[in-house]
Amino acid sequence: MNAQGALTMASWDGRGLVSTGWLADHLDDPGVRILDATVHLRPAQPGPYRVESGRADYEAGHIPGAAFVDLARDLSDPSSALGFTRLKGEALALALGAAGIDPGLKIVCYSTSTPMWATRLWWVLRAAGFMDVAVLDGGFARWVAEGHPVETGSRTYPPAEVRIDERPGAWADRQDVLAAIDDGAVCTVNALPAGVHSGEADVNYGRKGHIKGSRNVPYAALLDADGLYRSDEELRALFEGVGALQRPRVIVYCGGGISATMDALALTRLGHPSVAVYDGSMSEWTRDPDLPMETGT
Repeated sequence: MNAQGALTMASWDGRGLVSTGWLADHLDDPGVRILDATVHLRPAQPGPYRVESGRADYEAGHIPGAAFVDLARDLSDPSSALGFTRLKGEALALALGAAGIDPGLKIVCYSTSTPMWATRLWWVLRAAGFMDVAVLDGGFARWVAEGHPVETGSRTYPPAEVRIDERPGAWADRQDVLAAIDDGAVCTVNALPAGVHSGEADVNYGRKGHIKGSRNVPYAALLDADGLYRSDEELRALFEGVGALQRPRVIVYCGGGISATMDALALTRLGHPSVAVYDGSMSEWTRDPDLPMETGT
């Protein structure tokens, strides 16, 4: 187990992660809500992917008591041309309330696939003012590997009354990102793989490369071989290496505002005071040929 895994097992530390050990000890706690946020991105032509709900995975096996949250269908704006665009205001409050996501309880998010879906839900809730929300470190895979119980079928939580108290600056739009290019107080960080960032990979979002001036901390680099977030010391080295911790504000982005939330969680753990997720990310940026991009590292 890594250093912060031991830390989060001991208590709910409020820094974005909770261990499987902590959750196993609180599985029957009525003050805890557990949410499976699994989504699959399947290769497709035209690409780069098609979205597939993780509900079937959830029904085949999930952490006892967990409810399923459909990020693509229930927590994304159906009027947007971009997939996974966040719901806002009353629409978000109604969707969260219908799912029984009570802001007065501790909420644990996890995924049966990549943790980016759990971190996306975590960021949506955190940005909406939820104070006690965490991601299960290691996700469902670690839960199963450790021999913790699993149940099948489906669960729901009673509806809740939700009021959105959005954190200022938690989200960035393309104007914010454009302004940040020449702003020495802002570090813009790309969470996509190094080859996509440099433009050398075959996968791209319509144009090769990355937003001009942005630096690269790939989301996969944040995890160790066991699928756990790296220690705070290791994470600090990654973000100090691109100048993110030396700037007063950081904007993180990716392909569609999903894997960027993994970087946002890491920065939150490190205590950065001002982190924003660019919701449209490359899916929006590349559609406008006037928005500057570059290749290389």
